[in-house]
Amino acid sequence: MSTLDTSTVRVDRDRLTRLLGDPGCAWLVNRARRRMERGEPLTGPVTLAAPTDGERTAAERLLGRAPGTGRSLSVRLDEVDALLRRSGVSPDGLAVAVIALTGPVTLLSDAREQEANAWRDAYAPLTALCVERPELADWSAQIRRSGLLRRLAHTPDAARALLASTATVLRGLPADPAVSLPAFAARTLGNAHALDDNTPLATLVLSGIRALTGFPDGTGAEWRREAWASTGLLKDALSSTVLTLGLRGTPALDWTAGTGEPAVLTLRQLTRTPPLAEPRVVHVCENPTVLATAADAHGPACPPLVCLQGQPSAAALTLLRHLHARGAKLLYHGDFDWGGLRIATALLQRVPWHPWRYTTSDYRTAAATNPLAPPLTGTPADASWDPELRPTLTELGVRVEEETVLDDLLTDLAS
Repeated sequence: MSTLDTSTVRVDRDRLTRLLGDPGCAWLVNRARRRMERGEPLTGPVTLAAPTDGERTAAERLLGRAPGTGRSLSVRLDEVDALLRRSGVSPDGLAVAVIALTGPVTLLSDAREQEANAWRDAYAPLTALCVERPELADWSAQIRRSGLLRRLAHTPDAARALLASTATVLRGLPADPAVSLPAFAARTLGNAHALDDNTPLATLVLSGIRALTGFPDGTGAEWRREAWASTGLLKDALSSTVLTLGLRGTPALDWTAGTGEPAVLTLRQLTRTPPLAEPRVVHVCENPTVLATAADAHGPACPPLVCLQGQPSAAALTLLRHLHARGAKLLYHGDFDWGGLRIATALLQRVPWHPWRYTTSDYRTAAATNPLAPPLTGTPADASWDPELRPTLTELGVRVEEETVLDDLLTDLAS
């Protein structure tokens, strides 16, 4: 960075202080310094509107004459420069005198370049995270474009520290098994309140969770509880829930299954009184519309059906693990899009399942029978249960939502 200083230049500091160091000359020194910061020459006039008597007197003493009697006060910088050189107060002129009085001057262009470099360096923790978690690449690019980080952390140093903590948290997600949010924060960051609501870190991490899990955007306390729960972080044992239909094994579930109505199970219920039934097969879907339509179509005759409602919550994972441990075969269906593949992958990493009309051939059939299917968007994702699914989605380029194949799913449930 280009910085002007007077470490090797001699000035008569006593005389300089009496001349330009007078409070009445402060405006003049400031104007000269601003020009130096912009790399502009110290020539031509500078004008002060509505000067005080003290400012007029200081200018008169500096120039050795009355500067005028108008409403404004005007002083030529090159005249001051010549005076300082000629008098020996500052043999190298006004620029050196200004620096002697106010300290080194940094060119604004260099300062801006240094700040830009510092902000680029601040994103280093995010860059490293995306190498480990490439599914966060789009989110990382959005963070850079949106200016969110600058609003949350006003300096590059604070931004780098914030991103380092964010990366630490996201590396530890999803939490498996589920854990309370304060306990996770204490274990990961050394501060149980680090992820409290409305902190810059919580705001940034929640935006990363949406990218990591596909959890929909939203606001409010309930949304935040569910967003945290989607990665196994629990604000309480009641905030995480799962939808079921036709599942038995507790008095409450037996009643709802008998009436053909859906049931909402909380994580508290599942950890205290898990269902005792041992169904041979349990169907699992992604979207609530499937479960609601199955209830309408089949009522009490519907076999056990579990709905994730998007990214698997802690309650959903707890229930499915419990059912798998009791011998149930889990059959899963989700949306044929990149978000759907990520949800399915997240579930498969935590509990075994088999595809339910959720293979490459199923996608080709569904896409062929849905000419109005919307285009596929987003970052591609793999499908470990069917490696041909990703290239086929890329080839056909359309998304097929569960709601568009409802008839097929209902037929399976009926049989």
